[in-house]
Amino acid sequence: MSSSSDHPSYIHDVFLNFRGEDTRDRLISHLYAALSNAGINTFLDDMNLKMGDELPEILDAIELSRISVIVFSKGYTQSSWCLSELVKIMECHIDGQVVVPLFYDVDPTVVRHQTGDFGKALIANANKQYLRKDLLSNWRNALIKAANLSGWDANKFRNESELVKQIVEDVLAKLDNTFLSITEFPVGLESHVQKVTDFIDQSNKVCMVGIWGMGGSGKTTTAKAIYNRIHRNFEGRTSFIRNIREICEIDSRGIIHIQQQLLSDVLKTNEKIHSIELGKTKIEKTLRGKKAFIVLDDVTKSEQLEALCPNPKLFRSGSVMIITTRDARLLNSLGVKHVFTMTEMDENQSLELFSWHAFRQPSPREDFSDLSRNVVAYCGGLPLALEVLGSYLTGRTEQEWRSALLKLEKIPNDQVQQKLRISYDGLEDYTLKDIFLDICCFFIGKNRADVTEILNDCGFYADIGIAVLIERSLVKVEKKNNKLQIHDLLRDMGRAIVGESSPKEPEKHSRLWFPDDVVEVLTKYTGTETIEGLILKSQRIDKFCFSTNSFKKMKKLRLLQLDCVDLTGDFGYLSKQLRWVNWQRSTFNYIPNDFDLGNLIVFELKYSNVEQVWKENKLLQKLKILNLSHSKHLKSTPDFSKLPNLEKLIMKDCQSLSEVHSSIGDLKNILLINLKDCTSLGNLPTEIYQLASVKILILSGCSNIDKLEEDIGKMKSLTTIAAKNTGVKQVPVSIVRSKSIRYISLCGYEGLSRDVFPSIIRSWMSPTMNSLAHIPPFGGMSTSLVSLNVDSRNLGLVYQSPLLGSGSKLRSISIQCDSESQLKQEFKRFLDDLYGAGLNEVGTSHASQISVLSLRSLLIRIGSCDIVIDNLGKSLSQGMATNSSDSFLLGDNYCSWLAYKCEGPSVLFQVPEDSDRCMKGITLCVFYSSTHENLANECLPSVLIINYTKFTIQIYKRDIVMSFNDEDWQSVLSNLGAGDNVEIFIAIGHGFAVKETTVYLIYEQSNDMEVQPSVVK
Repeated sequence: MSSSSDHPSYIHDVFLNFRGEDTRDRLISHLYAALSNAGINTFLDDMNLKMGDELPEILDAIELSRISVIVFSKGYTQSSWCLSELVKIMECHIDGQVVVPLFYDVDPTVVRHQTGDFGKALIANANKQYLRKDLLSNWRNALIKAANLSGWDANKFRNESELVKQIVEDVLAKLDNTFLSITEFPVGLESHVQKVTDFIDQSNKVCMVGIWGMGGSGKTTTAKAIYNRIHRNFEGRTSFIRNIREICEIDSRGIIHIQQQLLSDVLKTNEKIHSIELGKTKIEKTLRGKKAFIVLDDVTKSEQLEALCPNPKLFRSGSVMIITTRDARLLNSLGVKHVFTMTEMDENQSLELFSWHAFRQPSPREDFSDLSRNVVAYCGGLPLALEVLGSYLTGRTEQEWRSALLKLEKIPNDQVQQKLRISYDGLEDYTLKDIFLDICCFFIGKNRADVTEILNDCGFYADIGIAVLIERSLVKVEKKNNKLQIHDLLRDMGRAIVGESSPKEPEKHSRLWFPDDVVEVLTKYTGTETIEGLILKSQRIDKFCFSTNSFKKMKKLRLLQLDCVDLTGDFGYLSKQLRWVNWQRSTFNYIPNDFDLGNLIVFELKYSNVEQVWKENKLLQKLKILNLSHSKHLKSTPDFSKLPNLEKLIMKDCQSLSEVHSSIGDLKNILLINLKDCTSLGNLPTEIYQLASVKILILSGCSNIDKLEEDIGKMKSLTTIAAKNTGVKQVPVSIVRSKSIRYISLCGYEGLSRDVFPSIIRSWMSPTMNSLAHIPPFGGMSTSLVSLNVDSRNLGLVYQSPLLGSGSKLRSISIQCDSESQLKQEFKRFLDDLYGAGLNEVGTSHASQISVLSLRSLLIRIGSCDIVIDNLGKSLSQGMATNSSDSFLLGDNYCSWLAYKCEGPSVLFQVPEDSDRCMKGITLCVFYSSTHENLANECLPSVLIINYTKFTIQIYKRDIVMSFNDEDWQSVLSNLGAGDNVEIFIAIGHGFAVKETTVYLIYEQSNDMEVQPSVVK
């Protein structure tokens, strides 16, 4: 490489100034070789001039070099030759030559102040030149100026090789005429560049990166900085093509010119192209198998990408392509996996960038601090606006700043708007533009789904339309609440577009939002058919009041928002095309009968004085959203029979509301019912539980609601139930059985269902325990193992056919795990909760350490084995007489049986073959002891049947183990497969200790199976 040819006055790239005795052998030869190998034309005075050559020839060589590198060493000032060259170099520096010092074995401060031996040698050298009395002063000045320049300090490098490598890279960067100019004040730029280059460095394939964001967000600047950082790694096969959109719009052959530029940059030739297709073929052929770096800036159409990048897979591994665009869909179509989104600058960065442009310093002047922050807030973190307005306001008076801010509220800066408007002008059809303008004027902060419903009915195809606006960086959607947002400057641009055709005649605008304009039109009755939307919020203490006659000519009015505004007169004058009415703080007691709402999609009547919604029910076929929140005088909901397509009913904080009309059961499409803080509302009508479509039910703060019916389980689509701070004392079992509920707040439990349902179940199993909402689900199982969906691929907490008793409580629970170790862990967790203390190991509780004061017995029947219970009862009486259970067995004249006996609270056995065909039941015989405090108490155990083969635990709680019914038995039997390893555990609370447990498996006499009485200990 030799960049000296780029300028006719340059012959050399680099001039090296050094004292040979100090540096030649150790450094200069190494440095000169490295510079030459890099293609840098380097001048060495002692190699290019023969002995006896005059100094002027060397001084000419300095003038003809683009860069001078000064190597300061300890003995540098001993050479008058070096010092004379230095004076000439600093003179050339004034004329624009790049000068870089290298401090080799000498500290920069020593050079700057000429101290120690370095300074003494300088004076001594000057004294020898007795004919030049001004020489010392010239040398000193040159040394000071050179030492103050940015350069290299050899002491900061680990070795000479690293130093030389750094010098060569820096020289290449300074010589490289392919470097792109970037912003003068790159505030915050480095972090963007670093993120992208880090990603590129980690990629070993063809790396495609998209830089996406709204106009003026810094996409091009970031791409240029990345290009400057890495383009030297591609051996000249690089191309940065700017302003593709603009080139294609100006020239019909623009895409062909861009193809030629791309080939010229990569091949270094001026190859002509006569058609786009030919260009695509040549680009494919040229780039096939090559490592290249290409930046395509401001791409707006897929045809541009197809013409310039027909097949990125043809590139060699290590190639990089960066595409900047305002349209995310273009990146998706090309398969770009890594998209870097340009975000707004934070407040500190914004203030710094603005200050550089307004004051030429990193922070505002003290007397302009508040004004500067106001401008920065207006810019909303957009770099373009910060730069433009900063430059516009620089040097102006405080009064001019204030005037400019007032003007910006109504008339946005034209330079900023032109840049932003490119995205709007690029929208293909009127529906996209209408959607954008409606959002700018009316729907910022509104729910996307609601706005979509409204605009769809206006004929705007808003599902796809809003998606396109998001892709084009014109609209954003908050992930948390699905609300639409627009950058303030884009909002102002959209509003300016609405009024640009007739800025002084608001009645000719399609949308009215500026209060003065709206008041003028309504006061002067100048409304026209042009007006499609109107919004007026009173800024005064008293309300606005207008005649409905003001709306008579607004036949196309679709969107209406009023706040603290009264209308008097015939409501029939209001447009029959209204799709959205948002009327806050209305004063009428009921909606006027002559108000035609037949086309209404959304009706919001918040903070109203209505006591009754309609006096006469009207069929509102299209109404999907009804919001009557904060209407404190409303006593009952409307009759819903005339609202067949209602999807959202919102009646928050209606403090007088005491009744929900039973016709709510007619709402087959309802998705949301929000009755939060309706403190006078009693229990819900039973019809509400038939609504299979409801997804969200909000009752929080309804303190008079004290019961939720079990029929709530019929709400099959219910995903969220929020009912905290109500009078409800018990969670309905059907809620826990639900497969759809994902979030619940009720009875002190709040959170995701997978987290709180286990705690609810534990509280049922241990009635004496307090609310366990704080306990993590079954010992903190990972969410992948806790699921309310029965799915063999996602093992976890499942509810298998809960059996309901007369009290409508859950009778049995089955916990399914993915391993034996986890099963034992969950078993231990259950016992920890039951006993209120940790266990040393599964099956050994603190209760077993109780002193034995008396021995008691307990028989538990599971299945059809009454005769066995009777026989065991007699034997039990005999055995207990001797306070022993050693001979406590069944006789041979009854059903066939197998007995398994163990000390302690559990028995482990293997289920025999064919047990599912002839097993009639299971009888448990338990001997236990108790403390003084529990002598008079009845033992109420829980039974746990643990299947180690199937990894399941079946739990039967205390109040039903003494009354197992046929359904319970079938539940047990279904979990006992032939050959399964099973353990039955008797769980008793504090004060009881199980001494011995016997399990009897009872069988029918059968020809297929001969069961011999036996005991396994």
